[in-house]
Amino acid sequence: MFVCDDGRGRTHFTNTPTGQNCKPFTPRQKYIESPRNTFRVYRGDTAFSSAAPSSYDRYIKQVGRMYNIDPHLIKAVIRTESGFNHRAISRKGAQGLMQLMPGTAEDLRVDNPFNPGENIDGGVRYLRSLLDTFDGNLILSLAAYNAGPGLVKRTGGVPRIPETIDYVRKVLFNYRMYKATGG
Repeated sequence: MFVCDDGRGRTHFTNTPTGQNCKPFTPRQKYIESPRNTFRVYRGDTAFSSAAPSSYDRYIKQVGRMYNIDPHLIKAVIRTESGFNHRAISRKGAQGLMQLMPGTAEDLRVDNPFNPGENIDGGVRYLRSLLDTFDGNLILSLAAYNAGPGLVKRTGGVPRIPETIDYVRKVLFNYRMYKATGG
């Protein structure tokens, strides 16, 4: 991926450089803190600004059917993880809509965690594996999505980590909201 300056102050992204004003794009460059201070956004990334949450609905439903996960739950996780910003990067390095850690993304064979389709597919596959691991227990699965399955297994429940407790609460709130409003 390349970032190209058109000479008029606009930035364009391409997979084939069009001139000397193009430089390789590396997502770890030039970050600024978001106003919510929960994730970072690449400065000048206008070509990949956050899409409306409903723009992902069709794909979320399709992936939900593939992995037998309620699309409202998927949407709740995305809202909680990234606020539907597919370029989101957490302070710990989690990436994309469903905030996949680089190692997890690699294990899931997600080549581009900032590609909404790849990220949602990988995140839902990971969530499905957690639901299977924890015998369908949604609360433990969500805690494992946030804190890691090893810690949830070792503690025998939701770890006493304020971030994880709050995360589970937020996802469940968003899930109930999406179910009640139809998405």
